[in-house]
Amino acid sequence: MLFYAQDRLTVRGHLQFGLNAVAERNLFWDLATTTNPGSGFDPDTEWLEGYIKPGVSFEHRAGPAATLYGKLSAVSSYTWGTEAFDTGDTGETTLEEAYLALRGDIGAGLSYDLSLGARELTLGTGMLIANGATSGFERGALKFGPRKAWERAAIGRLSSGNISGTAFFLDPNELPSTDGGNELAGLDLRFDDPAGGYLGATYVDVLASDTPYPQAAPDGSGAPTVTPGAREGTRTLGFYGQTNPLGGALENWSFTGEVAYQWSDQIDLEAWAGRVTAGYTFADVAWSPSLTLGYQTFSGDDPDTATLERFDPLYYQGSPSAWATGSKSASTFINSNVNALTAALRFQPSPADTWTVRYAHIRANELGSPVQFGQATRVDVDGNVVSGVTDAHLADDLFVEYSRIINRNTFLTAGLSVSFPGAGIDDVVGGSADTWTGGFVNVVVNF
Repeated sequence: MLFYAQDRLTVRGHLQFGLNAVAERNLFWDLATTTNPGSGFDPDTEWLEGYIKPGVSFEHRAGPAATLYGKLSAVSSYTWGTEAFDTGDTGETTLEEAYLALRGDIGAGLSYDLSLGARELTLGTGMLIANGATSGFERGALKFGPRKAWERAAIGRLSSGNISGTAFFLDPNELPSTDGGNELAGLDLRFDDPAGGYLGATYVDVLASDTPYPQAAPDGSGAPTVTPGAREGTRTLGFYGQTNPLGGALENWSFTGEVAYQWSDQIDLEAWAGRVTAGYTFADVAWSPSLTLGYQTFSGDDPDTATLERFDPLYYQGSPSAWATGSKSASTFINSNVNALTAALRFQPSPADTWTVRYAHIRANELGSPVQFGQATRVDVDGNVVSGVTDAHLADDLFVEYSRIINRNTFLTAGLSVSFPGAGIDDVVGGSADTWTGGFVNVVVNF
């Protein structure tokens, strides 16, 4: 929304708001009935969540070598009813973006962009650095997740032609109740081919953190060991890329690949993760269907070694179209000690309507090892303490999503999803766990 434009100064207003209705049945495969029957957790629930995000931005063109710009925005969100993590009728208003920045050209084909303050930043494909803020719980709007900006950010980018380098310092906007005191710094180098492909690398160093790491008990027997502040000193190097549009026999195909390696100068850590995808567009078929097949894997801690092999996914983009492991299962398993075979079929009956069907077959990489953080640690029927799962098959998720562009500012999305528990989940309850189902419908308006 244009508020003011005169001479070299432009001021714009921004407004986004949304409302989302959600229903869930047999949440988390109703594991609470078996693992914590005294908790009073209700596996069947419905809730309504909403948010509003107003903001204002400006741009002042000081000359060909310098443009000063910035943005100020806030998020107010609320949840009516009880959401999936047994929290509800709560919300909060928080600062979102609040930054000043300077960009321009310095000659010889070089350009710069420097910013300081709270703002969004996604690097690469969002495997490591994307989601800079947390929603849900006491802040409300769990499913929407309207907060994205890092609480503190210093970002510097230098570009030459199709090559850009980014240096960053980031402090995530965490929930006050679970603030881990995390601070990150690193570098990203990326090449974007004008034909459409890209290739890049990201390095992330955790400068400070109170976040603990769990480690599997020897031989997987017993509760995991939890080391406070173990994230501090974790370093991650990742590589990512996507092919250009291909010709000949591979016309209409596209391929992507990501891989990351982690180590630490504080603890004995050696972890890894990766993903490959292959996509094909049926260009000559009605509704322009496209099929994408993928495999992604994140190492878990091997109970038979003294080294910690559990991958830390840091601040990944957790939507089903990005780095979520499954649709429903992504609410249970973070990207650690899991792997998934995925398929997504997308088609457009009209320019305004899009249908997407997603499937994920999800498995654990290591048995007897924490799958998420260690919450599944329990005492079995023989009185033994068990962590993780005893069978690798965790779940099969199916998700059908419909999106409609109502007008240039209004978007509707609806979805139905189901998660069929695998043998690993069945073993936790000592029988057949319940099938987890749910659905939602939301409207988002963006000016």
